[in-house]
Amino acid sequence: MAEQDERQPRRTTANWVLAGLITAFGVVVFVLTVREGRADSALLFVGLPVLLAAALALTPGRTAHGRVFVVTTIALLLAAVALHEGAVCVILAAPLVYAVAHGTTALIRALRNSSRTYAIVAVPLLLLPGLEGTGLAPRLAPEQRVEVVRVVALPVDEVAARLAVGPHPEPARSVPLRMLGVPTPGQVSGDGLDPGDRWMFGYHGSAHGPGGHLLAVVETSRPQQVTFRFAEDSSITARWFAWQHADVRWREIDPGHTEVRVTVDYRRGLDPSWYFGPLQQFLLGEGVGHLLDMMRLR
Repeated sequence: MAEQDERQPRRTTANWVLAGLITAFGVVVFVLTVREGRADSALLFVGLPVLLAAALALTPGRTAHGRVFVVTTIALLLAAVALHEGAVCVILAAPLVYAVAHGTTALIRALRNSSRTYAIVAVPLLLLPGLEGTGLAPRLAPEQRVEVVRVVALPVDEVAARLAVGPHPEPARSVPLRMLGVPTPGQVSGDGLDPGDRWMFGYHGSAHGPGGHLLAVVETSRPQQVTFRFAEDSSITARWFAWQHADVRWREIDPGHTEVRVTVDYRRGLDPSWYFGPLQQFLLGEGVGHLLDMMRLR
């Protein structure tokens, strides 16, 4: 029993000091966030991550991978605290960060236990996939497109009328958008399908926090088709991607059903492409679906 207790990792002074520093950091950020009038954000994006990070700081790792997991998780949680609503970026990147951290740990341990010095060539091979977008390697296919097709139980004239009225903000129905806390428009103004008509999508924020707006302008209007260009984008989502062009088409399937097709071109802002490309493709598809919901085209 004594031997088992010796193997059991114990909390050290360093663990308590780290937990104290994390808690102090969290208290300061929490107070500042509440003073900005964002108590709900403070609880979700500051309080919870700080509590988890402090708890992890008091949990000694038994193995190398255990210690790497604790340190990596604490770093991600503190990054989420600093980014507030931008914590969705941390959530999306977390699987990649864990994979790189644990992959590097496994490689270092393998090299340390190997007598074959040529195994060192695996190190640059591990780093290569992460060089994209750093300036040392080119970006791969940053221009992307997402297309959403939905059949609604409405006659084609009613679809055109609802499109002309424009979208109205409502809570996201998409489970992935809700779970990740992806920002959605809280205010929408503008309507119309004539060239020059403007649709403004506003995102909640404060003078010191995320917010901003997205301005879409009708570029062309044809029978059962309208295209948009994006004139301004100061929204929080601009850090992840840049809207470029949108095309909305609808056609009658039968007197009571209409097919609506929305195609959006955008420029991906996150790398590497092999990870964030499919991820943003999926989330943008959910976002376009939410746009159709806001226009009551379900």
